[in-house]
Amino acid sequence: MKSDSPQPSSRETFTSRFGLLMTMIGAAVGLGAIWRFPYMAGRFGGAAFVLFYLAVMFFIGIPALMAEWSLGRFTGRGTLGAFERGGFPGGRYVGGFLFGIVFFATGYYSNALGWVAFHALGQVAKPLGFDFDPSAILPPASGFDATSFGLQLLMTALVIGVCGLILVKGLRKGIERASKVIVPALFLILIILIVRSLTLPGAAEGIKWYIGSFRFHDLTPGVMAAALGMAFFSLSLGGTFMVIYGSYLDRSADIPRNAVLTGISASLAGILAGFAIFPAVFAFGLEPASGPGLIFTTLPLTFEQMPVGWLFGLLFFTGLFGAAFLSDVAAFEVLVGGLVDNTRLVRRKAVILACGVVFVLAIPPMINYKIFIPWDLTFGSGMQALGSLLAVVTAAWCFRRAEALKELSAGSGKPFPKWLYWWLRVAVPVAILIVGLNWLVESVF
Repeated sequence: MKSDSPQPSSRETFTSRFGLLMTMIGAAVGLGAIWRFPYMAGRFGGAAFVLFYLAVMFFIGIPALMAEWSLGRFTGRGTLGAFERGGFPGGRYVGGFLFGIVFFATGYYSNALGWVAFHALGQVAKPLGFDFDPSAILPPASGFDATSFGLQLLMTALVIGVCGLILVKGLRKGIERASKVIVPALFLILIILIVRSLTLPGAAEGIKWYIGSFRFHDLTPGVMAAALGMAFFSLSLGGTFMVIYGSYLDRSADIPRNAVLTGISASLAGILAGFAIFPAVFAFGLEPASGPGLIFTTLPLTFEQMPVGWLFGLLFFTGLFGAAFLSDVAAFEVLVGGLVDNTRLVRRKAVILACGVVFVLAIPPMINYKIFIPWDLTFGSGMQALGSLLAVVTAAWCFRRAEALKELSAGSGKPFPKWLYWWLRVAVPVAILIVGLNWLVESVF
């Protein structure tokens, strides 16, 4: 049990509440909201999934986010150090394990981000008359394709290089400043796309399917488990991103309030993405349940059939890149912050080391989908549930009760509700276990 906060006073913190929120929202939104949420809604039947997801976000996701932030702020450390300082048994090894997982996860995520950037370039090439096939960058289903592999190497290197340029400037001048520009721009782009999508003939059928046809018998255990997992994915929970960002919160930051605002924003981004996508998909008679290919296969066909579709395609993939980029920066910050906190490396050298290792680990999933998909399911979905469970247990069970309540209420001016504390201790870990078991059943067994 830990009773005294060991947070170092010299640790860099956010410059403003706006900067804090933009950074947290940027880390949370990522590919999860703009890419994964729409295709999950498509795969799991639309309205039932969407409505249950919103309920899960507020009752489970947001409390878990509070726990991860409180763990980071209390210990003054990211993944590498927070579990040990938080009093979790074997915390040094738990933190080291999750820290290693982030290297692997950041590699394939940076690779996918390269796909998005290449698709944005493809939209620019169309009006210029260039023969440009954006799908050429996507890995083959099996075997090896030299063109795809070469393009992925190039785009992944560019993505990692740009992340490094942001990271080397630190929290305030790098991460926070970039977030203040990218997050508002993302929401503006989504609004423009929604207006265009809703004005297409036949768009009403997409809206009806998306949110207007809820039926209780559609709310199956599979749909509920998928919505649970999506809530954790869309908030970037996992004992990593939000723990390191939590370590940059000062004592005046209101964790419950900021968690609610971040949860609302992350949910809103996913909901808006659905409004931008599904009316257009239905308007052109395409398949909403096309799975992960919804973004990279179905949507480009939609844009091709729109007047001036290349412009809306460019806006979409640019917005998707911006959202995903900030999550990638957050992943790298877990690594850079861990190296700076626990070694003698200065920030610049830590950035170079982290970027180099991540680039090497990004190479295996470039080969084909038979490697990429299990890589994603293992280092993304499965480990994310485990990391979040460990973070919640550390904050809710390894801190003394008085210290946990003090940490959760600091900056709010009023005591943290005791009922919510017990909800955090019992209901949230159970929900995360359900997510983890569902992952084991669907992805492993």
